[in-house]
Amino acid sequence: MRITLSVIKADVGGYVGHSSSHPEVLNKAKECLQVAKKDGLLIDFHVTNCGDDLELIMTHQQGEDDERIHKLAWDTFVEGTTIARKLKLHGAGQDLLADAFSGNVKGMGPGVAEMQFEERQAETMIIFMADKTSAGAWNMPLYKMFADPFNTIGLVIASNMHSGFSFEVHDVKEHKKITFNAPEELYDMLVFLGAPSRYAVKAVYHRETNEIASVSSTQRLALIAGRYVGKDDPVCIVRSQGNFPAVGEILEPFTMPQLVEGWMRGSHHGPLMPVAQKQANPSRFDGPPRVIALGFQLSGGMLVGPRDMFDDPAFDEPRRWANQAAEYLRRHGPFEPHRLPLEQMEYTTMPQVMKRLEERFVDL
Repeated sequence: MRITLSVIKADVGGYVGHSSSHPEVLNKAKECLQVAKKDGLLIDFHVTNCGDDLELIMTHQQGEDDERIHKLAWDTFVEGTTIARKLKLHGAGQDLLADAFSGNVKGMGPGVAEMQFEERQAETMIIFMADKTSAGAWNMPLYKMFADPFNTIGLVIASNMHSGFSFEVHDVKEHKKITFNAPEELYDMLVFLGAPSRYAVKAVYHRETNEIASVSSTQRLALIAGRYVGKDDPVCIVRSQGNFPAVGEILEPFTMPQLVEGWMRGSHHGPLMPVAQKQANPSRFDGPPRVIALGFQLSGGMLVGPRDMFDDPAFDEPRRWANQAAEYLRRHGPFEPHRLPLEQMEYTTMPQVMKRLEERFVDL
């Protein structure tokens, strides 16, 4: 059975501040998607939130970039924005950067990750959703999952994974893409993956079969809007088992709370903390950045689940480690490396400050 899995997210209003999503907004989204399921557009759906981001997880047979699916998501976000404005939630509709739907939500503000595939006998999926961080936040975890044998032993001992995976990498500023083959092009690839503010892994493929293994959202809100309107808060779908890493190999990269862009006003580095969905309500300095992982089995396109994969005491130590890193970075206040470098703050108030002071700069 050929299935399309679409994960589309947007911040349509925060409760309280940027910390969470209001139940009325979530309930309205469920109502909208339930109508689409009843009408046969969707096979199944799940609605959740990561922080102040409304997350729509949908299965269907319409294919990727389908106008009806994208319009459904857009209309759902508009309905949520209406409620957010009624409740005077913070930043109502802030991720909706267009006045009207124009055929596809890409480039309009919402983040999108979609994949189409033939459903396997046992189809295991992990969907990652992050808050207070940027699209490149998946670079290190995806590298570890699909290219690092110290993380994924299947690359060494599983014959169906031994030939490796290919990585589609996007230059989000120049709107270009390149594909690298792992393991032989790892060193070349890491030159780019190590610069997540500009380069982001869009998709990963199993090299022997060319099956899609993972896909993520790479939309950069500031580049679309030309100003700071919030962080990208990306989503990522990863298929598991069979030709792909096991569930434990997929979750393992998050035991190291890597430093990512985002946090307060999208202008700081902070540790990416793996949490249960109920703990994805960042409040300390609007952070630190959070990531949740919901696991599903698919059965005829129906979403069996979710299982909250980070709701596990095995992740208590990474969370403690993240809090320690957050404490250390916060002590730097407005100084780098806590605050992002100036060249990465071009969409904040920094350009206006520089323009106001430019006449006071004199040659040495």
